[in-house]
Amino acid sequence: MKAPSNRTPSNRKNLLKIAVISVVMMAIVAFFALDLSQYMQLDYIQQQRAVFAAYYDANRLLVLLGFFLLYVIATALSLPIAAILTLLAGALFGFLLGLVVVSFASSIGASLAFLFSRFIFRDTVQQKYGHYLEKVNQGIKKEGAFYLFALRLVPVVPFFVVNLLMGLMPIRLWVFYVVSQIGMLAGTAVYVYAGTELGQITALSDIMSPTLWIAFVLLGLLPLLSKKILAVMRKRHATNV
Repeated sequence: MKAPSNRTPSNRKNLLKIAVISVVMMAIVAFFALDLSQYMQLDYIQQQRAVFAAYYDANRLLVLLGFFLLYVIATALSLPIAAILTLLAGALFGFLLGLVVVSFASSIGASLAFLFSRFIFRDTVQQKYGHYLEKVNQGIKKEGAFYLFALRLVPVVPFFVVNLLMGLMPIRLWVFYVVSQIGMLAGTAVYVYAGTELGQITALSDIMSPTLWIAFVLLGLLPLLSKKILAVMRKRHATNV
């Protein structure tokens, strides 16, 4: 007769959390321990551009799938190589295909990071600080999509920070994914296009001019301002009626 298991659902969940954290940490440590970042430097990508292009011409589907998976993993692990990979996508695949590949890969990777944060940290954070976060939770439930859209459009808050923080908030996964894909599209397009002109770039800072930063800020504020203006107009209309 089989003895009953002493593992409760809570214990099993904690063991799964430990396993997930261990895998993620090992992957991040391996990335830095093996100094893989040296292959993601701008000068290295520029020097090897012809090699990458030749390999892509000979193995298009393999390169596309491999690049897509690499981008998803890098985004999910919050590795600091997304900008370089986006430039490389533009250089290898051209603007339209590069934009499609990066847009979906970055959104899927961001969603995985979102799920990681939700699974590992959300219960603990909400249990300990739920009374402090009550207003924040209510605000996210009502206007979370608008706030997320603004954060995605304005490249001030690092995207990986947004992924992790939103995982702690009461926002649905499908909303996070759709809004992220739409909100990140403008910034992705800028970097992919810059990648098509990779030889003209000497530093990542060359891509984001002050004018472009201002444009992104205005784009990010637009949905929030529009919602507030509509709310004021509805309130005045109801008062007049």
